[in-house]
Amino acid sequence: MNIEEFRDYCIAMDGVTEKTPFGKFARRYDSILVFYILDHMFCFVDMDDFTSVTVKSTPEEVEKLRINHVSVSNPVNMNPRHWIQLNLNGDIPDRDVYSYVKRAYGIVKAKYTPRILRNLNKDH
Repeated sequence: MNIEEFRDYCIAMDGVTEKTPFGKFARRYDSILVFYILDHMFCFVDMDDFTSVTVKSTPEEVEKLRINHVSVSNPVNMNPRHWIQLNLNGDIPDRDVYSYVKRAYGIVKAKYTPRILRNLNKDH
């Protein structure tokens, strides 16, 4: 997996936008690329150091990932109860990383009403 393939995968999902919002806090965060659905983050990566993917999750899924994989860690500056960092090139196959990203997208998207989602689909 490389950063270009990963980015293409994320932005291909309905209504996904991308930003690099954290540079305003510190210059060292300029390379953090965040993927959003309706202005809510579901996933982010460091473009300069593409060695992990941080995804939104549920507390139950976070615990399951921690039990079943050694290639996970606490996310930087995010609540470890609802976010998990998936370290690439470890014991999590790329296809599973993509599945966790898709799941993160679904978790955030599920918080919106059908009316808002209909409008989202009209805009794209």
